[in-house]
Amino acid sequence: MISGGILVGQYYPVRSFVHSLDPRAKILISIIFMAILFVGNNFYAFAVTGTFAVLAVTLSRIPWKVLIRGLRPIVFIMSFTILLHLFLTPGHAIFQIGPLKATLPGLIQGLFIALRLIILIIFTSLLTLTTSPIELTDGLEDILKPFSRIGVPAHEIAMMMTIALRFIPTLLEEADRIMKAQMARGADFESGNMFQRAKSLVPLLVPLFVSAFRRADELAMAMEARCYRGGEGRTRMRQLSLSAKDYYALGLTIVMSALVVYTRVRFGPVIPRGTV
Repeated sequence: MISGGILVGQYYPVRSFVHSLDPRAKILISIIFMAILFVGNNFYAFAVTGTFAVLAVTLSRIPWKVLIRGLRPIVFIMSFTILLHLFLTPGHAIFQIGPLKATLPGLIQGLFIALRLIILIIFTSLLTLTTSPIELTDGLEDILKPFSRIGVPAHEIAMMMTIALRFIPTLLEEADRIMKAQMARGADFESGNMFQRAKSLVPLLVPLFVSAFRRADELAMAMEARCYRGGEGRTRMRQLSLSAKDYYALGLTIVMSALVVYTRVRFGPVIPRGTV
């Protein structure tokens, strides 16, 4: 069940090609995609990464409305980013508001950054939407296991990261419930200046922190009652193994990365140097 506007930590159960991939392959693909997305410096690269993201969403069978709803929390950030680039980037002015000049290079650069953020959020959301918390823990632990030889606690790190992801939607739902309860009692979270709004959040934050600590204590007691002692000596009911489709997905990711690198070398940045 997907609730709210935040997709991080939420799982969408459905049978699809992406859901059936090994969690280690999905984690590696996500890391490669995030790195190569920042390597691309023109709209040709975004055409490649965008096509790859659309293909991944199609194969995952995640409804687009779910992913688009997850973009709502970053609308303000994207708008603010576009405005900053629009008015602070030097170049040919397209219009002027008082002392502020809106430039064409600024508009292009702002749209470039916003598009990169949209593709990044949509694609990385697929990792938690198509991977259950247990699979994500096992995949992270296996990837970090080689580093355990130098003292890195692979199991503990994977467990902490998964618990954090798992409780993000839970805490958001709890915050929404507390806010509605406080508003029903006459609390006002919208009127006043910035400092008054910040002060009005105190009745929300205090019970939210109390609830978070209570949930953490309950989780610790439940794990201790089940004799949890970390990763040493633990076995798994399901052993992870890479299949042919995992290698196909990784191979397609490598091809996509090579195309992005080619577009960077062939076409250059979105705004050529010396034009601003």
